Amino acid sequence: MSALKNKHLWQEALSDLITDPEELLTSLELDPALLDRARAAARAFPLKVTRGFAARMQKGNPDDPLLLQVLPLGMELNDMPGYTSDPLQEINVNPIPGLLHKYDGRVLVTLTSACAVHCRYCFRRHFPYEDNNPGMGGWEKIFAYIKQDKSISEVILSGGDPLSASDRLLKLFTDQLLQIPHVKRLRIHTRLPVVLPERITEDFIHWISHIPFDKIMVIHVNHPNEINDDVRQAMQGLRNAGIHLLNQTVLLKRVNNNVNTLRTLSEVLFSAGVLPYYLHTLDKVHGASHFDITLREAQELYAGMIKKLPGYLVPRLVCEEPGMSSKTLLSTVLYTG
Repeated sequence: MSALKNKHLWQEALSDLITDPEELLTSLELDPALLDRARAAARAFPLKVTRGFAARMQKGNPDDPLLLQVLPLGMELNDMPGYTSDPLQEINVNPIPGLLHKYDGRVLVTLTSACAVHCRYCFRRHFPYEDNNPGMGGWEKIFAYIKQDKSISEVILSGGDPLSASDRLLKLFTDQLLQIPHVKRLRIHTRLPVVLPERITEDFIHWISHIPFDKIMVIHVNHPNEINDDVRQAMQGLRNAGIHLLNQTVLLKRVNNNVNTLRTLSEVLFSAGVLPYYLHTLDKVHGASHFDITLREAQELYAGMIKKLPGYLVPRLVCEEPGMSSKTLLSTVLYTG
């Protein structure tokens, strides 16, 4: 049955996530010895994963690259030097609840704290959503902030995951945003079309295709196995709605720190209508140190991609540094230290 024809399927799936490490390990026929430490890590940052995403994981394989992104591990509890709860110091660019203003010309709105999947490397895993989940009652201050700064031409919806909000809520927000003439572009950062492609319904497509903004959607895929036929169908629907589709990937040890994996990922993305955009080094958030690779390895991987791919399929290798006016390009000069 087509994901685009199931109006309520995504809400049912979103309310039926796998949240118990025992259920995930059992369904994938994995060693129950992993359970105690998984539960300990999940107490600090809960497990969340859609059943559809879990179904793409290989049973009996504790090193499955999709599983490694979502399974709580005991090593998350290790206190590692250099890793903090706010690696990007977003607290310093958070002038009002629900709004981050990092870069000139654009602001980011944390429309919701809800996600369909908890990525274990998420740089916002410790984010104070209780202070930044404005709800409709806080929108007035957000719109007032955007109105008074006429340099803001782009609004980015993030979270959490903005597509975990209902079409009605998204419409109410964008209807008010449309009243601000200097806003020209709407960008949505989301994982849902990948982990829950049922979210891209005919109603959603109809709504977003009629918004008179330039529309960009940045999805997040780290491994080619994440993309199946349902995801491809969702991407086709979004493209038909006039949305520019981009992808950002995080370099993750044991998940994608391999040139052939990254090359295949770029090719699979492009075949699904998505342009590779950013290749991020890991933000050093507490609990994610086991995913990190060295700068030298990151740049060597990038050099390998350049050799194997046409230029338009090579994303920009970047990191994000607090206080900088843009992301930092790491691809111009190979590390020689």
